[in-house]
Amino acid sequence: MDIDYRRELNDRQYLAATTVDGPLLIIAGAGSGKTRVITFRIAYMLDEGIPQSAILALTFTNKAAREMGERIKELTRRKLSNLTVGTFHAFGVKILRERINLLGYRMNFSIYDESDRYQLIKNAARELKITEEAADVGIIGSLFSNIKTGRVTWDRANDMYLPLYQEYQSHLKLYNAVDFDDLIVLPIKLFEENPAALEEYREKFKYIMVDEFQDTSLLQYRFMKLLAGNNVCVVGDDDQSIYSWRGASYENILRFERDFPEVMEIKLEQNYRSTNTILEAANGVIRHNKNRKDKALWSGQDAGKPIEVYFPENEGAESEFIARTIKTVMMQENRRYDEFGILIRTNNLTRSLEEALLADAIPYRVSGGTSFFQRSEVKDIVAYLRVIANPDDDVNLLRIINTPKRGIGRKTIEAVTAIATRKNISLYSSINALRFAVDSPLPEAARADLESFANLIEYYRGEMLGHRGLAGKLKALVENIDYWGYLVQEYQKNEKAARWKYMNVESLIASLDDWEKDPDNLDPSLYTYLNRITLMSRDDMDDEEKGKVNLMTIHSAKGLEFPVVFIAACEDGIIPHARALEESPDNIEEERRLFYVAITRARNKLYITACHTRKHMRETVECQPSPFIEEIPVNLLEYREDDGLVAEDDAEKYFKKMKERFARPATDEAS
Repeated sequence: MDIDYRRELNDRQYLAATTVDGPLLIIAGAGSGKTRVITFRIAYMLDEGIPQSAILALTFTNKAAREMGERIKELTRRKLSNLTVGTFHAFGVKILRERINLLGYRMNFSIYDESDRYQLIKNAARELKITEEAADVGIIGSLFSNIKTGRVTWDRANDMYLPLYQEYQSHLKLYNAVDFDDLIVLPIKLFEENPAALEEYREKFKYIMVDEFQDTSLLQYRFMKLLAGNNVCVVGDDDQSIYSWRGASYENILRFERDFPEVMEIKLEQNYRSTNTILEAANGVIRHNKNRKDKALWSGQDAGKPIEVYFPENEGAESEFIARTIKTVMMQENRRYDEFGILIRTNNLTRSLEEALLADAIPYRVSGGTSFFQRSEVKDIVAYLRVIANPDDDVNLLRIINTPKRGIGRKTIEAVTAIATRKNISLYSSINALRFAVDSPLPEAARADLESFANLIEYYRGEMLGHRGLAGKLKALVENIDYWGYLVQEYQKNEKAARWKYMNVESLIASLDDWEKDPDNLDPSLYTYLNRITLMSRDDMDDEEKGKVNLMTIHSAKGLEFPVVFIAACEDGIIPHARALEESPDNIEEERRLFYVAITRARNKLYITACHTRKHMRETVECQPSPFIEEIPVNLLEYREDDGLVAEDDAEKYFKKMKERFARPATDEAS
C-alpha cells in the first residue's frame, strides 16, 4: 500500500486514523467522514504491521458491515480474508459456533427467527395448559426479549409469565436452539463463566473498533467491555442517538470514559455534507440539549440558501407545495428525483404526500414502512371497490370473498374455482352459476353464504356506479361488513394495532371524499378513482435514470443524505411526538436529536412545512408549529405563505404570530 494519509485526511481525521494504541473515543459529527476515518484507520493499522486477525470491527447492520469491508479492500487492495468486520450479532454467532459446547449445547445449534420463536412460545404455553386466548405471543415475545436483554425485570406486573419463560428457555435448550437475543446474551455468559475462553479471545483480538457507538445497548456495551483490552476505539455521535426505544443508550459514551480513564477524545466537527446555513440551524437546535458532548459542526462551503419554512392551511396544501417545489427545483437545477428526500416523523403521514406525488406523476419510494396504498387493510377495502367496479376481477375477488370471514371456506372456493376452470368463466360468474343451479354440488349453507356475498356486491354496484357520494357509500360498506370487528378479531388483545389499521381505512375514505370534492375533478367516478389508485404501483414504469423521490421516516433516513430535503408535518405533537413526551418528559432530548438528524440529512437546501390544520380520525384539528423551529436562528430562515415569502425583518414576529394564532395544548391528536 502507498496511502498518503496526510493528504487524504484533515488534521483531526488524521489524528483519529493514526492513533491506534490506547483507548480512543471519536465523536464524529454528522457528515464528518466517520466511515472514511474508520476505513483509513484499519488501513493504517495494517500498514503498521498489525495482523488482520488481530483486528475486530463491529457495526450495526449487515449492509454497513459489507460496505465497510468493501471500502477497506478497495483502499488497501488486499483480500483481507482474516479481517473480522461484522455486526455484534454476527460476531456472537462466530463465538457460539466455536465455543457453545462450554454452555452445554451441541455444536450444531439452530438459530430461531421470529416465527420460530412465536411457535415455540405457543408450544410451551400448550405444555403448561395456557389457553391460546391468554397467550398473546406478540406481547409475550416482546416481554421475553426485554427480560433476556435486561431492559425489564420480573415484578408483580409480569411475574405471571415467569413459568412460561422458564418453559420456553428449557424448550430452546432441549431443541439445541438459540434465539436472536441469545446471540449477545450467551457469548457474555460464556465469557463470564469461562475466563480461559475469554482470555483466548482477548489475546486474539488486540484491536477493537465499534462504529455507531451511540446506538449500542447496555448488553452490547457489556459484551464489548469484556472483550476489550487497552486498544479499543469507539466511534459515535451522542447527538444522533435516536434508538432508545430499542435499547440503545447514548450514555454508553459516558460509561466508556469512566471504564477507560486513560481515554483520548477526538472530535470530528468539519462537515463535508451540508452548507453552513444548514449546519448553523442544526447547531442552534441541538445546543438546547443538556446531556451531550459540546460540539459545533462547521463546513468549508459557503452559507448556501436559507431554510424555507412554509405554513400551509392543511396536509393537502402541504403535499401539493412539496410536489410542486420538487418539479420546480428539478427543472431549475437539473436535478434527478432521487436527489430529493421527504422526511416524516411517523409512517402514518404518507397518504396525502403519496397522493400529491401521484397526481404530479412524480416517481417515489417509501422507506421505513409500507406505502399507504400497499397496507393490507387499505388493499382489502380497495379490493372491494375493484370487485364492485369489475366483478370479473378474480384476484381481488379471492382477496375479499372471506375477508371478513363470512363462512365461505376452502371447499366452497375450490368448488367455485373448479366450475370457473371447466367453463372458462370468471369466479364471479361461477358463483352465480352455483347460486342458481338446480343441481348445485354445494350444501345449502354454502349456497346461502355465496348468495349473501353476491348480493352485497350487486347492491353496492347499484349504489356506486354512475353516482356521486362515493365516500359515504364506502363508509357504509365498511360498516356493513363490520371491518372493525374483523380487525379486533384478527388482533386479539392488541386493540391498539386494530385501531391503527382502522384509522388507515378511515384515512382512505377521507382521501376519497377530498378527491370527490375537488372542484378540478371533472369525472369523480369510481372507475376514475380506481385508475388513479392503480398508478400507485407503477414501479416498472419509472424512468430508472431519474430515480425516485425518497419518502421516509426520519429514523430510516439516518446515515443518508440528499441535496434537497423536506421535513413535513413539523408540528407540535408530531415533532416532538406527543406520545413520546407522555411516556417521559425527558424524551424531549431524543425528539430534539431526531429533528437534528432530519436537518443534517440536507446538503444544499432545506424546506420545513407545518400545517395550520390537519385531519385526524376524520376530524380537523388545529395545529401549531413545532417548538423546535423556534430554536433555529431566525436569520437562517425565510417564512412563506401561499402568496409568497415573508420579509426577513418580519420573520420572527411572523413565527410568533403563527404560534399565537394556532396555539393549542399539545395532545396526541396530531400524532
